[in-house]
Amino acid sequence: MADSESIAASSVAGDEPMMNDKTDEELQNLWEDLSQGNEILKNETIMFDKYLKRVEPNIGGPGAATLHTTPAPSQSTHDTRIMRKRSKSKGSGVDRHLKLTAEQKCDIAQREIEELRDDIGKLKEESEKIIDTYKAGMEEADVRLSELKKSSYEFERDILKGAVNQRSGKVVGEKIIRYFEDKHRARDALIEKLRLKNSTLKVQKKKLHLQLKQKEEMGEVLHEVDFQQLKIENSQYLEKIDERNQDLLRLKLMAGNTLQVLNAYKKKLQTLTLESDRLKSEISSRNELLVKIDQETETVEQERIKAEEANRRLRQQLDDYRVPEVVEYVKEKAELYELSKTVKSWERKVEIADMALKTHRKTWQQMKMASHQQQQGWPMEAI
Repeated sequence: MADSESIAASSVAGDEPMMNDKTDEELQNLWEDLSQGNEILKNETIMFDKYLKRVEPNIGGPGAATLHTTPAPSQSTHDTRIMRKRSKSKGSGVDRHLKLTAEQKCDIAQREIEELRDDIGKLKEESEKIIDTYKAGMEEADVRLSELKKSSYEFERDILKGAVNQRSGKVVGEKIIRYFEDKHRARDALIEKLRLKNSTLKVQKKKLHLQLKQKEEMGEVLHEVDFQQLKIENSQYLEKIDERNQDLLRLKLMAGNTLQVLNAYKKKLQTLTLESDRLKSEISSRNELLVKIDQETETVEQERIKAEEANRRLRQQLDDYRVPEVVEYVKEKAELYELSKTVKSWERKVEIADMALKTHRKTWQQMKMASHQQQQGWPMEAI
């Protein structure tokens, strides 16, 4: 964006002969630059006019721009001075134009921004007051609406339904009068209650005014500077509260993550505990099996020792054994044969003796029976 002073200088320096030498495109660009510069100058003029009307309300009209000083409203140490510059025109006359420096322009713009912020704050406060008033009106309307609904329900319950005569079907007037008298008494009691509350609030207001007056006399009342300081401290404390809230949120997230990790480790610990219990039971069973194996090993070792002893004894016997001669073997076989024949003959003799014994026993039994019969006197023929 072109500066207003450069645009003004270019517009002053432009002559008709030079304008005639330019092309249509250059003239179009020059016209756009001049229009843009005019808009900038117009905005600056409007801003300076507002600033001047606010600083010097008595000064107005088109001649206000001829002032050479513009004192600041909140700074008494320095003045905004307007510099005068000379510029030549097409004619021979000399005009004096007042030009503001860049610092003065920035100062005016900053003050206008502050004023706009103050106006926005005031409008915001007024809007909040209006909104609060509307909210209070809405709440009051809601309360009155609820009271009207309640009154309508009570009237319908007590009068339209409860005060109707069963025989005639008409509303009893005494009940209506009693109903409205009760309503009036309740309204009077509410008015008396509100009056007492209003008087109490007035007394409190009077006390607060007296306390405020005493503080003003003692110099303890807070001034605008104190309120500004309190606002600054409040903003600082709010920032600290926001930081603490962020820290708290971060710590909550860390606590949540830690809790998740802790739960995961707890599950892992539970799994490992179950696995440990299983391994302990398996180790105990393996130990019992190992004890049994050790016992069996000892038993087997004893049996092995016994077997080795028997084997050693048998080996010793085998080493001490001598094979007989062939002649001795033949003699032993002959003797074995003779003995076998002798055994068979004796076995035959034993069989014959057994048979003879059986015969003699049978004869003996018969003789005993005969003798027994003779002793009893039986005849021999019977025998």
